[in-house]
Amino acid sequence: MNNLCADIGYKSINHVGEQLCGDHVEIVEQSDHSTVIVLADGLGSGVKASILSTLTSKIISTMMAAGLPLEECVSTIAATLPVCSVRGVAYSTFTILHIINNETAEIIQYDNPRVIVLRDNQNFDYPTTEMNLDGKKILKSTVRLQEGDIFIAMSDGCPHAGIGTAYNFGWKREDIIDFMETMSVTGLTAKNLSTLLVDECDKLYGQKPGDDATACIVKIRKRQPMNLLFGPPSNRDDCDRMMSLFFSKEGKHIICGGTTSSIAAKYLGKPLIPTLSYEKSDIPPVASLEGVDLVTEGVITVNRVLEYAKDYLGDNEMYSHWNFRRDGASLICQLLFEEATDINFYVGRAINPAHQNPDLPINFNIKMNLVGELSDCLRQMGKRIKVSYF
Repeated sequence: MNNLCADIGYKSINHVGEQLCGDHVEIVEQSDHSTVIVLADGLGSGVKASILSTLTSKIISTMMAAGLPLEECVSTIAATLPVCSVRGVAYSTFTILHIINNETAEIIQYDNPRVIVLRDNQNFDYPTTEMNLDGKKILKSTVRLQEGDIFIAMSDGCPHAGIGTAYNFGWKREDIIDFMETMSVTGLTAKNLSTLLVDECDKLYGQKPGDDATACIVKIRKRQPMNLLFGPPSNRDDCDRMMSLFFSKEGKHIICGGTTSSIAAKYLGKPLIPTLSYEKSDIPPVASLEGVDLVTEGVITVNRVLEYAKDYLGDNEMYSHWNFRRDGASLICQLLFEEATDINFYVGRAINPAHQNPDLPINFNIKMNLVGELSDCLRQMGKRIKVSYF
């Protein structure tokens, strides 16, 4: 087994005037190394399209993850979904990306824009074979994965962007390829790349999309472990054991909390140096400690990280708030959201006397909840999470 993993991100915008999106992305993990991703585009827009695309993506992803053949998946959809009385078409279009053992990718496409594959930040022409299932023309491809490969699946709202305004015939495939080749050089995550692509579509629509537009991006990268220490142990005698386990792990090391960083400094026998340059922010300043990649304040900083994590999983509108700033919360986000694939939390259960001030809205339960919620958010980003309590 190789050391690769799939970073998956997607974003959608709704047809103007619609509350529901007619596109749907479903991700089902078969194992730590194999994943089925389905992007379905329901007929039309609004409620009906949303139901069609949701059913299509859920049926296909569940059946394929269970190892059933594509023919059975397609015939099941045709038999399950209603037929449009006007167009006589039964169900939504779809794109399937099946990542197998982080070694190969199966691409199965029905009537959606063809998946773009970037390799070494350049367009990669992959071989395609045509199949006919239940009268539907299905395109199937197999690609051997390499580190840095980027797969871009879209609904037709993306190439239709700008029709009659910015472009006569929409945003052509070649133009989207040029745009994404330029963006891929930045090393951004799949989520941020999909955000940039869909935001550009929204701009071409003049912020009034004439169709639902969705981009789902899969980026193949090496696993990157990360370790975060948050709070001292409830038993002082456990300090050395906690520090020993924390520093023995490979990958970068982040420490959150003043008392915790002081214990770490004593364990390492190194001085804890506060940062003299103060980032203009409502987040407390960071410090430096030899042997540690990042030292920040505790609860206030981690709470801001959680806010950014929730937004990142949604519309990702606060991306510019944390991606370019140098305050503690922003730096943690850059490490956890963009770099890390496997995150080990070391959480101390000690009660901080400073948090017992009735004027402060912080208590022990809030700290534990922060860890729980942040862990859940990171899992939804596709990270492997392990939490150890002391």
